[in-house]
Amino acid sequence: MAGQAAHGLARPGRNQNSPAPLPKSDRELASDGVEHFRRKLKYFFMNPCDKFRARGRKPWKLSLQILKIGLITIQLVLFGLSNQMMVTFKEENLMAFRHLFLKGYTDRSVDTYAVYTKSEVYNHMDFIIQQYTNLENLTAGNHAYEKSGGVVTPLLLCQQFYRNSTISPASESFHIDPHVETECTNIYPIQPLMGTPKAGQQLNFTLDFKRLLCVNVYIKLKAINLQTVRHNELPDCYVFYITISFSNRAHSGRVSITLHNDVGINECTDWNVTGGSGKNIDALLLFDGLIILACVGSLALCLRSVTNGIQLQSEYAMFFQTLHGKKVSWLDRMEFVNGWYILIIISDSLTIAGSILKMEIQTKNLTNYDVCSILLGTATMLVWVGVLRYLGFFQKYNILILTMRASFPHVVRFCCCAAMIYLGYCFCGWIVLGPYHKKFQTLNTVLACLFSLTNGDDVFSTFRQLRQQNQAVWLFSRVYLYSFTSLFIYMVISLFIALFTDIYETIKQQAGFQKSELQAFITECKDPPSSDRRSTETLIEMSSSSNLVVMKKMVQQLRFEASINRVKVSQAAADLQQFYHRGSAPSCDPRSVRLTGRGGDPWKLPEETDRTRATVCFTSELPITAPFTPQINSAVGLPSL
Repeated sequence: MAGQAAHGLARPGRNQNSPAPLPKSDRELASDGVEHFRRKLKYFFMNPCDKFRARGRKPWKLSLQILKIGLITIQLVLFGLSNQMMVTFKEENLMAFRHLFLKGYTDRSVDTYAVYTKSEVYNHMDFIIQQYTNLENLTAGNHAYEKSGGVVTPLLLCQQFYRNSTISPASESFHIDPHVETECTNIYPIQPLMGTPKAGQQLNFTLDFKRLLCVNVYIKLKAINLQTVRHNELPDCYVFYITISFSNRAHSGRVSITLHNDVGINECTDWNVTGGSGKNIDALLLFDGLIILACVGSLALCLRSVTNGIQLQSEYAMFFQTLHGKKVSWLDRMEFVNGWYILIIISDSLTIAGSILKMEIQTKNLTNYDVCSILLGTATMLVWVGVLRYLGFFQKYNILILTMRASFPHVVRFCCCAAMIYLGYCFCGWIVLGPYHKKFQTLNTVLACLFSLTNGDDVFSTFRQLRQQNQAVWLFSRVYLYSFTSLFIYMVISLFIALFTDIYETIKQQAGFQKSELQAFITECKDPPSSDRRSTETLIEMSSSSNLVVMKKMVQQLRFEASINRVKVSQAAADLQQFYHRGSAPSCDPRSVRLTGRGGDPWKLPEETDRTRATVCFTSELPITAPFTPQINSAVGLPSL
């Protein structure tokens, strides 16, 4: 093939006195195709402002993102106020129930509320029953009993105990059946009980404290959250599932009492709001619908841009493979996938899902505020993080993004190493200090405590709260805490900050990243952005994939295979040598040409060397950029793409 290609260049058959190069139109097409493809890549990586100057293209995505930021923020604020009212109503009711049903309860006794005698257990149980039966006369809220089929749901009193046990601490003997049994009784509000221990006898509900594990009291109450009317929302109807637990699992003589509250939110079956609340709800629904439309438009535009980037990536990979004979690196490929667009796509998807849930909540078809708040909150966070992309259009603001981008791999590796030390301290502190220190009782609290210590928070109280009951553990805690704070505050955190500082200074000195092959190829285009306004149609036409096929065919024809097949070179170079002896030789000196084979080894045949050098000199003057293998390009000094 090399002989045929070179032979066709030397003797086309129509003219024996001069070489016949490729048709001029094909050469110009290849040269223009390279330049226009470079300009196409440059245009693809322009920011919206440069694209507007280049082709007058309106920055629709930029305008839509700015509009969307304002709309989503307003939506989140409105939903946040509604969610805050719901959470406040739940917490205030929980506090009210504790004061209502727990005898002698104070706000600071959540973790220490307990009783220590049998009579106190019966007294507190009787107090709960009395408060429940007189609820409507005692409560200051709009609480009421739950009714099922017109009948009030009763209070449920249950005890859990071992099936059988005989315990004798004096003789240090016991016999126990670990199977747990449950016994329950119902108490209706119309059956008030008086007295203390007699209440249990009237209910036929006695407690065997040696076998007793816990006593649970289950109460169901209803209420309506009316404060939402002030914010133009329909009130919700709440069902409170209250559980009061007397825990005796440790059998230590201390019976701890806790009150927990689960909430169900339902649509009220019969409601009527006088005034403009209905119109305001319709306006909120219309506003949410507008946000959904804006996000759908933004999602479509970003998906189109990502698709165009993937298509252009394929074109560039074929272009690079054709002219350079090697594959595009993974990093260069990833530059065509704009991470900011991926961020916007995720944000739009979360906003659409959250807005739909919000509309369902406003129309009382759904009551799950938590899922909706997570979706809208995450979407808003991503939207505001996306603002960094537009700040990156300015050189002074872009350095933050460049620093974060360059430091990310180093930060990940650093955090992996630091995490090993951190987890080691966590497990050690949990096992050794857990029984003696409140902040180390669970692995979750240990993680939070040590993380706060790395920031220098709450250091003194952590040292002080350790009980000095065990001298060895107390000494160990001092070594443990001092070594952790010294290691992480003075070494790990300092190295972490120095990591960012070093990368920041490096970027300032280099004025950005080191250019990749893709960026170096694009940089060769020196045309200003405004030049694309005059040649938009030509650029699109010349850089199409069909012209790349033509250019690929021509480059394959001109790619000289002298370094692959020396026999064909000798035959093909004989014809070109005629022009060399006729005085039609190119201007370069054949003796200055250094020939190498495919692996870079010099040629050994002296009879082929002169002819091949002449062939290389002749072909090097063809008006085509880098038509040969990299070895010959380097030898002759041809420019590379």
